[in-house]
Amino acid sequence: MTQNAITSVSESIDRIIETVKGLSEETIRWNPTEDEWSIMQIMAHIVEALPYWVEEIDQLVQSPGKEWGRNHLHEPRLEAVRPATVDAVSVDEMLQKLEKVKQQVKDGIENLTAEQLAAEAPSKNPNFGTKPLSFIIDHLIDQHVNKHEGQIQRNLSKVSK
Repeated sequence: MTQNAITSVSESIDRIIETVKGLSEETIRWNPTEDEWSIMQIMAHIVEALPYWVEEIDQLVQSPGKEWGRNHLHEPRLEAVRPATVDAVSVDEMLQKLEKVKQQVKDGIENLTAEQLAAEAPSKNPNFGTKPLSFIIDHLIDQHVNKHEGQIQRNLSKVSK
């Protein structure tokens, strides 16, 4: 199970990197609307979010049953995508950070046991309730990065419009 997630995350990040390498700086930093993130902000979010969830998994392994998670107002999450924060990072630096995230995910989940993956704990987010650790991998790491890969493609579909 974890190997599939590791492969999926790695492939999604590789596709994001390849897509971004072919874009102009202007396109990468362009916001489709006031309410939508730029591609750079999307990458910054992935670079912040995936290690956050890997750390949450580690905490759950250390303390089974511990409450986990955050909401959309979590300050490090917001800080990662602030224009001033994102503007301070070069595209090359961000791509290097994305590359590192693949290894962080692999290192963080590859040795989890079936028992650890099945262990349930309550989420701070009432929409999730009590979930097994595998839920974090499936929904908040793997599907999450995949969703943001799609968001980048939607941004690109709006560039020339």
